[in-house]
Parts: sequence; structure tokens; C-alpha cells
Amino acid sequence: MQAPETAFRLEPGDSVLVTGGSGFLGSAVLRVLAARGVRLRALVRPSSPSANLAGLDCEVVRGDLTEPDSLRAALRGMRCLLHVAADYRLWAPDPSVLMRVNVEGTRALMRAALEAGVERIVHTSSVATLKVAGATAPVDETAAQAPEEAIGAYKRSKTLAERVVEEMVAQEGLPAVIVNPSTPIGPRDIRPTPTGRMILDAARGRIPAFVDTGLNFAHVDDIAAGHLLALERGRIGERYILGGQNLLLRELLAEIARRTGRPAPRFELPRAPLFPIALGAEAVARLTGREPLLTRDGLRMSRYRMFFTSAKAERELGYRARPYEEGVADALAWFRQAGHLSAGHLPAGHLP
Repeated sequence: MQAPETAFRLEPGDSVLVTGGSGFLGSAVLRVLAARGVRLRALVRPSSPSANLAGLDCEVVRGDLTEPDSLRAALRGMRCLLHVAADYRLWAPDPSVLMRVNVEGTRALMRAALEAGVERIVHTSSVATLKVAGATAPVDETAAQAPEEAIGAYKRSKTLAERVVEEMVAQEGLPAVIVNPSTPIGPRDIRPTPTGRMILDAARGRIPAFVDTGLNFAHVDDIAAGHLLALERGRIGERYILGGQNLLLRELLAEIARRTGRPAPRFELPRAPLFPIALGAEAVARLTGREPLLTRDGLRMSRYRMFFTSAKAERELGYRARPYEEGVADALAWFRQAGHLSAGHLPAGHLP
């Protein structure tokens, strides 16, 4: 393992702010930090549900990335910041909202962190900022994507936010390490995320076919543990992919089918005929306000196998990821416990 350029040690009693602490990944990060005995504060939007914070010894402050005053108040007295919050939607009726939250919100938060004298920052970016088009092997951190190459508003916003952090590190001495999680799966996907919705629909037997694509899946708790490793061992200004296993979509769907007692989807769909359906789904979504399951940007992304390697994080941080099957099992068990997946959704005799 390569030693970090500047040693940093999180001590019991240290004050740490986690943005997005009530969310899927944010709540996992809080749990990892709680095990270290630090003093936790979570920045949570007023409209966000707080169920994921139950049982945590954590101060909850209400605020929003688009409200700079709330950011300054949340950072007061904090030694460390883990910026996990983001508007994670692959489709939005008004894409400018993603830019305001993910880009300008990140800029405002990092500016407030500098003013507050925060000693160490972990910025949660995404593998969405990396270029997979034309790749012949799993992509690493060197494959930086230009914002204009990104497909869709979410990927553009995350790429631009990452550039903001990099510029502030280089020009203003921002003490930030960047992590690029792949696709998290596991418990407490409260919203759920787009991936969580796919797992639920597959478990309910609502995905009879698939397109030829691939993703990298990692247990959300392993990605959370990687955040702490990056905080203490990461090099300022560097980015680290926190991923797991590269899988074809049909392999993930087959694993979900196996665990729920359903037949695995067997039919591969061509993309071209799906674009008019996606266009219609987006039109319906504008009327209902509900995010569509199928989108044109999603179809464009699916042309590529989004495979990544976490070798750098393994080498420099000591990062490790468990088998993806455990993430699937934990996700299904949590969805059932939370009432999203009832016994009526499953064949007789099968439980996640």
C-alpha cells in the first residue's frame, strides 16, 4: 500500500459533517464514521425522510446545497467534511436543477469549507465522470471525461462538479480527496435510486427482457468504508474509483431471479425500437412527476459496458469489495423489511 503524501488520522471526538446523510450512501458513510467514535453532524434537506438516521448518534441540521447560509452554519466547528449529497436522477423535467445542486452547490460548499478552516474533505464524485466510450478494458482514473462528452444532465453535472473541486485544490489549496463510486447496491436504498428501482422491478417480475450492457456493482457499505479510507489515506487532489464487480445486466437480473424464485429474463432487446417508447415514457413523466423507468439518455448510456477497476484504491487505500451477490441479498432483504417487496410479489416459498 502506498503511503499518503500527508498523514491524516481521524480521532475519537473529532467533528465530521456528512452532506446527504439521510440518503442511501450518506447513511452508510455515517455508520462507518460512527464506529470510529467521532462527533457526527448530518446536513439533510428539510424535505428528506430521516428513517435512515434512526439509531445513529448524530446531530441533524436542515439545509440545502442551494442555500449558502445553511452550508456555513452546518460547517461551523467541523474538522472534516464528506460531501456525499447529490441530485441523483438520470432524468429530470428541468435539467438545470441538477446543475444548480450538483455543480453550484458543490462550489458553494467547498467555498464555505475553506472559510471554515476544514482540515480534510472527501468529495463524492462518480464513475459517471469517466470516459467508457472506446474502452477495451475496465476503465481507471486516468480516463477523465470532458463535460461535453457526458451523456445526460446528471453525468454532465457530476463531471463539472469534479472539475470545480480539482480547480479549487490546485488554485486555492482545498484539502480534498475525490472518490468515484460505481453503482451501489445494498440496504437502506430509501428513495430508491434508479438501480434500486431496477432491482425491485426485477424481483417483482416486471423486467422480462434486457439490453446488452454492463455495469460495475459494489455493496454500499464497502463504498462507505472506502470514504473513510480516502479521508485518512488518500492523496489530496487525487481521485479513487470505489467499485466492485463488472457484470453484464443479464447476469445481475439472473442473480435476482435466482434469489426470488423467478425465471431469469431470456430475451435481449435491440435498442433502436426502444427510443420511441422512452420518448413516450418521458412525456408521461412530465405529466405525472414520476421518474420514468426508461429514458433516451439511459438507452444511449447502455451502448457501452460501464466496466471499471478499483486497483488504485486497493493499492493506495487498502480498499476491498465483497462479492456483488451479498449486495443483492442485502438489498432484497431490506426492501422486503421496508415493505417495498411483499410476499405477494414473490413466488410461494421464496424469500430474499
